Amino acid sequence: MVVLDTAPTGHTILLLDAAQAYHRELGRQSHGVAPEVEQLLPRLRDPHCTQMLICTLPEATPVHEAAALQADLHRAGIEPAAWIANQALSPRTVTDPVLRARQAQEARYLQEILAGHHSRLVIEPWSEEYA
Repeated sequence: MVVLDTAPTGHTILLLDAAQAYHRELGRQSHGVAPEVEQLLPRLRDPHCTQMLICTLPEATPVHEAAALQADLHRAGIEPAAWIANQALSPRTVTDPVLRARQAQEARYLQEILAGHHSRLVIEPWSEEYA
């Protein structure tokens, strides 16, 4: 299992794609490319080898940046298996007015994920361990 934690942009995938093209060109000019390098993107694209999960906070900017990442992944031929909404208050019972307001706001973004980005959503409740 490999966990790749990056900024929520497609730059990582584009860099991997550029690296593969670079190594391919080197292989033409020299003695070949290592099979591991040659198979990197095909393995990332193969759902039997790689499960891509998009992890985000249930807030406007993180959800919209994660949606942009998903679009970049689609262009790279990679389909995310699911989204994870981390540190969500929705599964919790809260009484503080500020936390209740945040809980109400995050419901909008959880619905946005389900309606517009992915039908598989794991909601990870907020925990004091994250604080």
